[in-house]
Amino acid sequence: MRPSLFIAHGSPMIAIEESPYGEFLDQLGRRLEHPRAVVIFSAHWESPVQQVSAVSQYTTIYDFGGFPDELYRVVYPAPGDPALAEEIQNLLAQANIAAERDRSRGLDHGAWTLLKRLFPEASVPVVAMSVNARLSPREQFAIGQALAPLRDHDILIIGSGVTVHNFQILGMGHSRELQAAVKAFQRWLDDKLSQWDLEALFDYEHQAPHARLAVPQNGQEHFAPLFYAMGAAGTPDSIEILHESWMWNVMANTVFQFA
Repeated sequence: MRPSLFIAHGSPMIAIEESPYGEFLDQLGRRLEHPRAVVIFSAHWESPVQQVSAVSQYTTIYDFGGFPDELYRVVYPAPGDPALAEEIQNLLAQANIAAERDRSRGLDHGAWTLLKRLFPEASVPVVAMSVNARLSPREQFAIGQALAPLRDHDILIIGSGVTVHNFQILGMGHSRELQAAVKAFQRWLDDKLSQWDLEALFDYEHQAPHARLAVPQNGQEHFAPLFYAMGAAGTPDSIEILHESWMWNVMANTVFQFA
């Protein structure tokens, strides 16, 4: 059975930069080997109704600005899997969750930058999934939970986001007070995940220290993929923090594995 993963996608530069986190993702991809397919929930695809990508071949979306020309020359021509997309739509329907198949959208950087490191040959079929930050964490979890049976069929489910993601504080990483606050939030999250304390996690906005700072209202789409990945895990036997590091001292690069 495949695990489900939450993986921080960080900056788009992760696709090409030489960094400890990039090297970790390279190693993770080698360890994962080639699954039958990848289902990936990306923070950069939002929709009110669950979207399931049913394209046969992906184009690469450059949904960012101000980066080196080299990054815009990267292509990730992953194949899609329309049959799997239909299966996913059926699984969601069985859970009374409405979903639509999208037949035109390419891969956004929340998906392709990570996949470029994990599976650089772009040979693993991909089904991209949208997120909806307006749903409650419990509802996001339920969507992932509906897809849990796929893990028995060599399908890797990934939530791609960032656990601490607040653009307003990116230039303030020198502040020890801010560093302490966001790291207190991350410690709380790590602890509750290790305990699989779902009730606390679903209520993180009220229970976690500095939750509004770490996950501002206009950044909840980056936290949401965690709940989709958690749901896909069902009731995991193990919860592992595979990686944790910080960009600019205030943005988290975290990788959780639920198996």
